[in-house]
Amino acid sequence: MSSKVKILLVLAILGLLFGAPGLVDRFVNGHLHAGYGSATPWALWVVFYIYFIGLSAGAFLISSMIYVFGFKELEKVGKLALFTALVCLVVALLFISLDLGHIFRVYKFFVRANFSSPMVWMGILYSTYFLILLGEILFLMRRDLVRMSSEPGIRGVLGRLLSFGSKDLSEASYERDIKRVRILGTIGVPVAIAFHGGVGALFAVVAAHPYWYTGLFPIMFLISALASGGALLTALVAFLLDGKGEYREVVIKLGHLVLIFLFVDILMEIAEILVALYPGAPEHAEPLFAQLFGPYWFTFWIMGVGMALVGPALILAVKGKSPRWVGFAALVSAIGFVGVRWNIVLPGFVTELIPGIKTAYQEVQLAFQYSPTLSEWSVTAFLVGLWFLLFAIGFSALPLFSPSEKHLTVKEG
Repeated sequence: MSSKVKILLVLAILGLLFGAPGLVDRFVNGHLHAGYGSATPWALWVVFYIYFIGLSAGAFLISSMIYVFGFKELEKVGKLALFTALVCLVVALLFISLDLGHIFRVYKFFVRANFSSPMVWMGILYSTYFLILLGEILFLMRRDLVRMSSEPGIRGVLGRLLSFGSKDLSEASYERDIKRVRILGTIGVPVAIAFHGGVGALFAVVAAHPYWYTGLFPIMFLISALASGGALLTALVAFLLDGKGEYREVVIKLGHLVLIFLFVDILMEIAEILVALYPGAPEHAEPLFAQLFGPYWFTFWIMGVGMALVGPALILAVKGKSPRWVGFAALVSAIGFVGVRWNIVLPGFVTELIPGIKTAYQEVQLAFQYSPTLSEWSVTAFLVGLWFLLFAIGFSALPLFSPSEKHLTVKEG
């Protein structure tokens, strides 16, 4: 086990230990110790839900550039991109599950589905997306898993389980695997666009909150997904796979892609803010003033503008040929996107739905200024720690970086 994987495991253990009490409290007391209420029903766990969903969609769409659109420059990290997307998806779904009032009623999405509800379609798309991710990863790793199955110990057991007893190492079987990956990836592109654009639509269709009620939201979610998922993948390649060695060109290429995504994201953010502020309508301006000058200034200016967007974009533009600087910029950006997601969710609740309600009645559960409680941060730490644990295990145990073949793309015809 490399020292870098040990760092991941240390972070995982710290998160799990700090988060365990919060998780117990969540299952024993429900939402009793959460800081939200009637005025702020979506809070920290929803912020991290859309954050990890964005990371997953972005990483998957980058993998599709390899297996669907033939970007051979990135093929060395194709399996890593898919695995990253899978782990982020699992953690995102755990976040939104814990945000639900009754976790174990989630099956009713399927047995009592209301197909006019965007949430039902999100459940269907998530399930489809999960199966596509799993299928792509297993087909790509199959030959290496077959070779692993002959090894002693845990790796051998893991190889036999995940290869489902397959022994075929022929070139013909490899070609079949890659064709299946390409088919799944082709299906997965519109699915990923639909489900993450659908997350934006979940906000955009809430007409009672004008801050979200815009057709631009689904598009902004997709661009942010590509930027944040690309940044995470770039940081992982740079720091875990020695971006100065054989992965140097991959890191630089990923850095160029992230710079493009960040630039588009910055333009969309500017357009959204200026258009909303120009008329001066309170229901649009108040959430933005809460970000620009109010209680959410830190997550907007420091995390969103400084860390997620402008700061990394400047570093990538100036130091884009240095893998170390590219990796640093990508890591800062990936972390900073928590602030971007924060400012999507929470400012939407600062506007009064009933004029005068802020002063007409004073009660904790009707507070319009939200601060996460220790219990909420504890649960968040647990799930982030779980992400580190799952990633470290997969990074160490799975054949993600030892492709059996020299190329992984399908020749035309």
